[in-house]
Amino acid sequence: MKILWTLTGTFLVSVSLLQAQVAVEVMFDQEQFLRDESLPAKVRITNRSGQTLRLGTQPDWLSFTVENRDGSVVSKLSEPPVQGEFSLESSLAAVRRVDLMPHFDLSQPGRYRVTAVVKIKQWNEDVSSKPAPFEIVRGTKIWEQEFGVPTTGAPPEVRKYALQQAHYLKRLLLYVRLTDETESHVFKVLPVGPLVSFSRPEVQLDKQSNLHLLFQTGARAFIYAMINPDGQILVRQTHDYARTRPRLTSQDDGQILVSGGARRISSSDLPVPSAGNSTNDVETPKL
Repeated sequence: MKILWTLTGTFLVSVSLLQAQVAVEVMFDQEQFLRDESLPAKVRITNRSGQTLRLGTQPDWLSFTVENRDGSVVSKLSEPPVQGEFSLESSLAAVRRVDLMPHFDLSQPGRYRVTAVVKIKQWNEDVSSKPAPFEIVRGTKIWEQEFGVPTTGAPPEVRKYALQQAHYLKRLLLYVRLTDETESHVFKVLPVGPLVSFSRPEVQLDKQSNLHLLFQTGARAFIYAMINPDGQILVRQTHDYARTRPRLTSQDDGQILVSGGARRISSSDLPVPSAGNSTNDVETPKL
């Protein structure tokens, strides 16, 4: 028994010394995510060992374990892509970003925690991070619409847009969810901005099946977004209630415009606005 305690103590000291030389930390920009939303984890590796580390030489040099709140391990659907060799000099830190959502079964809402393990091949040692918590929430669907995506020489592919809302840090956030017709395959879940509780988002589809969305995000502020059938945000603008309220209007040629209110240039605009572009009625780009 005395020998066992001695060996255990030696092992703990060895692990403690190793973690003092190389630190691994998992970080999230937010702690709450909607189901199927991108779940980007940032793994920061800090080298204080006094020597240069060669990392990424093995496909499994960086691995992840996700646990439920009760400590049970979440099923891994696939290995997150972490390939890419690099050198990390002493006193420096490196960050590797990985989207965990597609690679773990996070279909159930609840609290989770993720641990990252870095394999240091030249030492034949592993370094683990402390568990980092995050939460998966189920949003409330407030609108949905099926639409067709043209294909060459075949009937159009049917997809579905849906709007969902969820509470995060006492704020109501609006999301766009893009799926196939049966919702068995999720192409993209996008957060588009905070939503005031009494707001009813305006939604229209144009002839290219782009989603046009206008919703109130503050006392007098509105966000306009145009999203294509692949889930890319092509346009994002801020409009204020001036003498009239901003609204979506459909033109005879099928174009969707934001009429009324006043356009306010913002750093979050997409595409980045050119100097002097601040007209009230802003036409969406023709595709």
